Amino acid sequence: MDSADTMRIIYGDGTLGLTGAHFHYQFSYETGSLESLQVDGKEWLYRPIYPTYWRATTDNDRGNGFSYRSAQWLGADQFPKVIDTDLEIDGKHIDQLPTAPYNNHHTNHETVREVAFTFSYQTATTPATQTIVKYTVTVDGQIKVQAYFAGRKGLPELPVFGLRLITPTVADGFAYDGLSGETYPDRMAGGISGHYEVQGTPLTPYLVPQEMGIHMQTKLLTTTRSTTLNNADKDEKPFYLSLLADEQPFNFILWPYTSEELENATHIEELPPLRRSVLVIAGAVRGVGGIDS
Repeated sequence: MDSADTMRIIYGDGTLGLTGAHFHYQFSYETGSLESLQVDGKEWLYRPIYPTYWRATTDNDRGNGFSYRSAQWLGADQFPKVIDTDLEIDGKHIDQLPTAPYNNHHTNHETVREVAFTFSYQTATTPATQTIVKYTVTVDGQIKVQAYFAGRKGLPELPVFGLRLITPTVADGFAYDGLSGETYPDRMAGGISGHYEVQGTPLTPYLVPQEMGIHMQTKLLTTTRSTTLNNADKDEKPFYLSLLADEQPFNFILWPYTSEELENATHIEELPPLRRSVLVIAGAVRGVGGIDS
């Protein structure tokens, strides 16, 4: 059994696993991402985590032509491409990634204190630019995540920049420390800073599904679930995943659909049944605009 002050490192053929007393994480060289995040035996990822650049179109966007002008970002959102992977173990840069057959030089009984993965992505835009995402995992199971976007002249307006996490099952709700209600860069004046709890993942019933529900200037977010995809798991007690702001507050939205699913539906009844939850942690997001679109 792993103790609280050790972290075991597992060198797979195309993956690298990190296991502690209450967690197991798996990074993939092939997908270029964190693809498994288990805490106390509960999986939190349905898909690998990737940068996100697109937020669902609003009625104002349609009116002023924004979605047409910025359509490249929809493609970039759907088709991430990792172009470089950098690995550091206990502060030492690993020149040759330990994929097969190089992983044969290691055993499954090695321990480390800290591992840092840096993934570089190229956007499917013209001109192309890069996004860098760095994960630093420490022996206590905490993951520090840093994301960087390199703007480039000639690119269209960016709808959003952040990371998207899709959970295997629907979230029961969430609690956060930040501004009250739905807030956007151009809809923040009425937000009151405090601690708030929300049941479920509310969806505003617009006739035509569209962007909604961002919470700005958040310092702490805790998401709650009580179900898994493991049919043998009969434990119905709620379990939690917490995200804490580091250098600056973050913005987030937790809802049942991806932006692409909202774009595909022309009426709310066309949205698929609730199966999962989508969490977007955004460093920046476009506002919703005015009434003069």
